[in-house]
Amino acid sequence: MAEAYIVDAVRTAVGRKNGALSAVHPIDLGATVIRSLTDRNPIDPAAIDDVMFGCVDTIGGQAGNIARTSALAAGLPEGVPGVTVDRQCGSSQQALHFAAQAVLSGTADLIVAGGVQSMSRIPISAAMTAGREFGFDDPYSGSEDWRRRYGNTEISQFRAAELIAEKWGISRLRMEQWALRSHQRARDAIAGGRFDDEIVPVGSFEMDECPRDTSLAKMAALLPLRKGGRLTAALASQISDGASAVLVASAAALKTHNLVPRARIHHLSARGDDPVFMLTAPIPATEYALGKTGMSIDDFDVIEINEAFASVVLAWLAETGADPERVNVNGGGIALGHPLGATGTKLFGTLLNELERTGGRYGLQTMCEGGGTANVLIIERLA
Repeated sequence: MAEAYIVDAVRTAVGRKNGALSAVHPIDLGATVIRSLTDRNPIDPAAIDDVMFGCVDTIGGQAGNIARTSALAAGLPEGVPGVTVDRQCGSSQQALHFAAQAVLSGTADLIVAGGVQSMSRIPISAAMTAGREFGFDDPYSGSEDWRRRYGNTEISQFRAAELIAEKWGISRLRMEQWALRSHQRARDAIAGGRFDDEIVPVGSFEMDECPRDTSLAKMAALLPLRKGGRLTAALASQISDGASAVLVASAAALKTHNLVPRARIHHLSARGDDPVFMLTAPIPATEYALGKTGMSIDDFDVIEINEAFASVVLAWLAETGADPERVNVNGGGIALGHPLGATGTKLFGTLLNELERTGGRYGLQTMCEGGGTANVLIIERLA
């Protein structure tokens, strides 16, 4: 039976909006992580079958198939193709899924999967114009068929996060406690060097700059994002810039290039849920993955679920019964940022490194995505 192996996972440090990476062209961000994989591993770049990159709002410097342009900027041979994937926040996790599926099918042996996002270059207003994840009525307005099925109700991640908090009875204080935990754990992880093995420098920039020295009192003073709502900016993932990439290989490629696998793909799947609630799909997606594998939530030593909003993670914890002490143990997107197209493989690198640090065996990763979908990935660490 074919297997898909993980050889390496890298990322840039994450820059805050208008921060250290804001002046770096997104192609150069993508090229940085691709080049680092070929520098760190004894592979012939010409043997790479494809470069699959996630990116959201592919306009401006992110247009023109940024997977391909980043690969060329990284110095890969012109014969290596590239394809850009958009599954909203889960774009690079989906790129990793596609890469693993290509290897599992026997149609590829060596693939770079990853993603890039320069959110500083595309303000929220531009994203709304592009009709992407931040739009309150785009890209749905004007569609008679959509309106026939879902009415004229507002479709946005901000409303969805509020709806989730209301449905699961999650108080603002509870979300603020989770957000504080995220910042504290991220700061501890940085101080302890836990991200050192996955971060590659962009010039002299090599430390995540989003975590804050905050407090419950500071968060309590913030105004809600919506009048009468529970969500504030402190309870949402941060707008940020970054890139990440993973090297996926077949057994044949391991032998040919003398590569040592760090993990193998155990399961890949994606499911959908109510697009109005939008961010709840990790719940049925996790249930589906557990059913397909026969595993229980307690089988996982480390779990990464993207902190798009605190309410998303807390609702998922309530439904799955996962042990919070195994979830986002080094902080999450609330503290570390969420460079949309890059976050999937960024989280994956953190998952892999934490499994290795703690000696865990199985890891699970899931993330909510615009449109009401979610990916789930399960890996097994290899000794």
